[in-house]
Amino acid sequence: MTKALLGCIADDFTGATDLANNLVRTGFRVVQTIGIPDGPLDAEADAVVVSLKSRTIPAADAVAQSLAALAWLQRQGAGQIYFKYCSTFDSTAQGNIGPVTDALMDALGTDFTIACPAFPENARTIFKGYLFVGDELLHESGMRNHPLTPMLDSNLVRVLQAQTQRRVGLIDYRTVAQGATAITQRIATLKAAGVSMAVIDAVSNDDLRSMGPALAKLPLLTAGSGVAIGLKPAQGEAALGDAASLPPAQGLRAIVSGSCSTATNGQVAAFIASGGAAFAVNPMQLAQGVDVAANALAFSQEYLANSPANSPVLVYATAEPEAVRAVQAELGVERAGQLVEQALATVARGLVQQGVRQLIVAGGETSGACVQALDIKRLRIGPQIAPGVPWCHAPSPHAPVQGLHLALKSGNFGAPDFFTTAFDVVA
Repeated sequence: MTKALLGCIADDFTGATDLANNLVRTGFRVVQTIGIPDGPLDAEADAVVVSLKSRTIPAADAVAQSLAALAWLQRQGAGQIYFKYCSTFDSTAQGNIGPVTDALMDALGTDFTIACPAFPENARTIFKGYLFVGDELLHESGMRNHPLTPMLDSNLVRVLQAQTQRRVGLIDYRTVAQGATAITQRIATLKAAGVSMAVIDAVSNDDLRSMGPALAKLPLLTAGSGVAIGLKPAQGEAALGDAASLPPAQGLRAIVSGSCSTATNGQVAAFIASGGAAFAVNPMQLAQGVDVAANALAFSQEYLANSPANSPVLVYATAEPEAVRAVQAELGVERAGQLVEQALATVARGLVQQGVRQLIVAGGETSGACVQALDIKRLRIGPQIAPGVPWCHAPSPHAPVQGLHLALKSGNFGAPDFFTTAFDVVA
């Protein structure tokens, strides 16, 4: 294997494909693993993305998994480490972004890193340390209703400072606008003042590209996927057509959606309004012992056997914030989430056993559960459907001949017609 320029640790599976997508677009040859591999990597790569399911687990567990991923990446020869989290900085006052960053800094022996979840192509921008989602401040966006990580403060310096004992500072837009030299000088000034982490403003792709040279020598980067577009592979840009090519897509089509984000709610509604076949998973029925997964699979099997023009079927637990809160109040946040994840993972495995070979999964936690249920160990990154969402291809013991085309969609990403147009990209 070629020495990896970049070793990446992603805190959920959709975030990992989001990062891998941007790296491929920049010219990196990327391998994405599902979890930490048991043995050495046996593929040519400029970047390796290790997908964890650590965003919302206890902070100590997230730290332990991230350190194990770091150790494996270092054994593969990774020089720089990239800790990838969500572009909406999904976390609580207890973590997990701060604790994982602290642990990685300690392990790498570094005294400085940056924090930059900006992804302007998906309308995630940072100005004076405040994170915007489109035209709204983070705490005024749909993220204020997130069932696991409600974001109630848009000031990332404050949010991160609550999660770490290290001092957090800011590299603002005026410095970023002056380019890499000014950013490097600002980093030196902050370090001299005892600052160990700095949120960095970015309102455009040009900002992300200008900061790339200034970040190239930092042992650790922490960011969303946007920062990746300012980085360059050691071998120079690869042939992008080859980097993003996948085998021809075949087989039946399906969508599994567990995200309750505003964007995914809109996508589910648009799919149903267009006449799409859909089955709603009811968490209260799950709690009562109803085999909802079996019912969903029976519905899907009947539809897919007679679907016109290979139309996809949708199985969803997506709901509006008020409905989610009612279920959580009745069942508890953790139990409600586990019941839905387990059911959707069972559905995903069953759909593939029914012949589905093109599968969209919406939601980070849902994607993690489904990918694990399908025993997928590695993904090959293909063409972009929407910013942050590529089609991927993976071998799976449940799809042994053709393998499986997968799109793991962050809940917040994609246009309203995503579920009705995504399959056209690999048609």
